[in-house]
Amino acid sequence: MYYGDLSDSEQISNVIYNIKPDEVYHLGAQSHVRVSFEAPEYTGNITALGATRILEAIRRSGNSIKFYQASSSEMFGASLPPQSESTPFIPRSPYAAAKVYAYWMAANYRDGYGIFASNGILFNHESPRRGETFVTRKITRAVASILSKKQDSLFLGNLDARRDWGYAPEYVAFMWKMLQNEKPEDFVIGTGESHSVREFVDEAFSYAGLDRDEYIKIDPRYYRPTEVEELIADSNKAIKKLKWKSEIKFKELVKIMVDADLRAYGLEPFGEGDEILKKKFPNRWWGVD
Repeated sequence: MYYGDLSDSEQISNVIYNIKPDEVYHLGAQSHVRVSFEAPEYTGNITALGATRILEAIRRSGNSIKFYQASSSEMFGASLPPQSESTPFIPRSPYAAAKVYAYWMAANYRDGYGIFASNGILFNHESPRRGETFVTRKITRAVASILSKKQDSLFLGNLDARRDWGYAPEYVAFMWKMLQNEKPEDFVIGTGESHSVREFVDEAFSYAGLDRDEYIKIDPRYYRPTEVEELIADSNKAIKKLKWKSEIKFKELVKIMVDADLRAYGLEPFGEGDEILKKKFPNRWWGVD
C-alpha cells in the first residue's frame, strides 16, 4: 500500500518512479456530482488536475506505462441519448466539467507523447460497495434500515432523472480489457437501458414488500442546480471490438444490492439477488459483497 494525494505532484511522481507500474488505473476523484456544486474548485483540483499530474509523472518517467482514465457518462450532460464515443460533451456540473478536462488531457498525452492512454466512458456502475451517499446505495441501504426498524423515512431529490445502471464488477473487468487492446482507444460502456430513480425506488421497495409511498419524502436540497435528464449508453464500438456484454440487468442489480444491504444489517436476505450472482458468476473474482 502506498499513500498519496492527487493534489500533490511530488507524491505521485515518487510512486510512479518507485513502483514502475506496467498499468495505471486512475479511478481517484471527488466523484460526487451534487458535492461538486458545493466544492467546484476542489473538484477541479482533484478530478481534473489529478489526472494531469499522473499523466505528467508517467511522461517524465520515460517508462512504457499504460494509463486508464475513468471518464464518466456525466460528461455528456445535455446531449440527447443514446450517447456514444462521438456524442458531444455538454457537461452540467463542475464534476462533469472536470471529467471532460481529464478526458482531453488523456487524449492529448496519447496523441502528443505516444502514451498508451485510454478513456473508459462508463455509465453508472453500481454494487453493494457504492458509497452510502450515492442515490442507489442510499435507497437499498434505506430498505434494510427500515426493515431493521432503524429508519422511517427516505429523503430524495429528483425522482425523474434517468440513468443507465449496470453492475460494477463487469465494468472493472472491461477496464482491464481496454488496456489489453492492441492500441489505446476510448470506449463507451453501459447496458443500453435507461431507468429513472423512481423506478429504482419502486424495484427496491417492492422487492422488500414495502410501500414506497409510506417512506419516500422529497427534499429540495438534493436537487442539482443543473440536472442531466437522461443517459443511455450506445456501446456498439465496445461490443464489436472488445466483445462487451452486460450480464446483469436493472432489476437484477437492484436485488443484488438489496440482498447485500440486508446482510450488512444482520438480516436474512430475500435471496434472489444472491442466486443471480451464483448463476451468472459461479467463480466470481471479487469474492464478497
